[in-house]
Amino acid sequence: MIAYLERFVHENDAESRVAASDGAADVVSSLSNALDLQGSIDCGPGTDLAGKDFGGMQSVKPLALIRPAGTDDVVSVVKAAARSSNLTVAARGNGHSINGQAMADQGLVIDMRSLEDQFRLVNINGLDYVDVSGGALWEDVLKRCVSGYGLAPRSWTDYLGLTVGGTLSNAGVSGQTFRYGPQTSNVTLLEVVNGKGETLICSETENSELFFSALGGLGQFGIITRARVLVQQAPDMVRWIRIVYNEFEDFTRDAEFLVTRPDGESFDYVEGFVFLNNDNPLTGRPSVPLHPDQEFDPTRLPPTAGSVLYCLELALHYRNSDHPSTVDTVVSRLLARLGFVRQLEFQVDLPYVDFLLRVKRAEEEAKANGIWDSPHPWLNLFVSKSNIVDFDRFVFKHLLSEGIGGPMLIYPLLRNKWDSRTSVVLPEGEIFYLVALLRFTPPQPKGPSPEKLVAQNHEIVQYCTKKGFDFKLYLPHYRSKEDWKRHFGNQWTRFVDRKASFDPMAILSPGQKIFARISHS
Repeated sequence: MIAYLERFVHENDAESRVAASDGAADVVSSLSNALDLQGSIDCGPGTDLAGKDFGGMQSVKPLALIRPAGTDDVVSVVKAAARSSNLTVAARGNGHSINGQAMADQGLVIDMRSLEDQFRLVNINGLDYVDVSGGALWEDVLKRCVSGYGLAPRSWTDYLGLTVGGTLSNAGVSGQTFRYGPQTSNVTLLEVVNGKGETLICSETENSELFFSALGGLGQFGIITRARVLVQQAPDMVRWIRIVYNEFEDFTRDAEFLVTRPDGESFDYVEGFVFLNNDNPLTGRPSVPLHPDQEFDPTRLPPTAGSVLYCLELALHYRNSDHPSTVDTVVSRLLARLGFVRQLEFQVDLPYVDFLLRVKRAEEEAKANGIWDSPHPWLNLFVSKSNIVDFDRFVFKHLLSEGIGGPMLIYPLLRNKWDSRTSVVLPEGEIFYLVALLRFTPPQPKGPSPEKLVAQNHEIVQYCTKKGFDFKLYLPHYRSKEDWKRHFGNQWTRFVDRKASFDPMAILSPGQKIFARISHS
């Protein structure tokens, strides 16, 4: 069977690819029999899906797209690749990678969304958890937890159309991270298929090295097929608030104040973003109000306001039983200590689930106007507090002073909420900022070329490097080992040792381009 697979790997010329396409049915039949899958395998046009991602800037052709029925199918695929001389395996969630991280050129791509449904509530020592499939969407986890049990995970991402295994392989951050840490700090058990085809249950006390390796491990050490996620009582409602700043130093002072307050003395969600002092409906003042009846009055801005402004986005959770005046009092008390531009404050109340699914509405709008399927040369960074003012001065006020066609997020996180035993690397400072440049631009010729925007991203990274900033890429993408070594810094040796332990032939996650496949000796 392995020789059969590898014959197709080496057939890279156009003629043989046509022949392979003509015989796709035979390929499917032979692979299915050889792998003994309970799920399905596709070697024909269906593989086009696995050769693309949300970033829209990479495209490679896998040998096959495999839709596993369960963990045993994942094991079969990894073991088959391990017996070969050069096959690789990539786990694909919902396809939201930006730079081809979940692709496998002439390799085997596993569609994790096809994994059998797993959802089980467990109570351990008085704490509630849900066991969920690594291929489950966070959106579905939210709905099932809230509707079935009145519970919800504590830590989220802004967009919930992502898989559990996908975000746990990176970190998973949002406006709750300052309080509860990233999603990687809110799981207590994983089921992982490592690069040797072994299925291991791991936690802080059992197979702990694999547990911490897989969390934030960029898929390099194993495929997460199940996770145990900590949950708590879900609030009923959210008071969603946006307040405006014209000075970056005031914005960061208040943001840092809020994320360092004790529990019960701050909001439940703290994020922020940069917007332009103009009338652009997507990136300017009209993007700030939370309801169609609300209007941004630019005359409220001080005369010193520049072309770039800042917004703190906040949320307070509450129960249906809470009296509105109680909520108003808490919000007013918290806002009174902040130095935002008075009368540029926007509030709205909405159900908790609707708040967490707020980006879903933006997705629907983007699909309707055609920009959801355009290339997305996004850039995500962690930048230390010590460098964030200089970053703002060059990037937001200069390089991106005309906007990027989409959100420019910026908000502080706390290093002490992250577990240093995971594979995630962070800036050194206790307070650092997430900066997310989420470009949504029309396809050419209406919008700029993706190459131009990628070059702009490179300019930002090179500026940070040249200036000696304390920063790291989040959702990193590098093409050389030297760049990866620089990214991991003093954690590089640990990362390499973990790879040797759990995926010694570098079979897994080839799209990250960290390690080259090692053939049998």
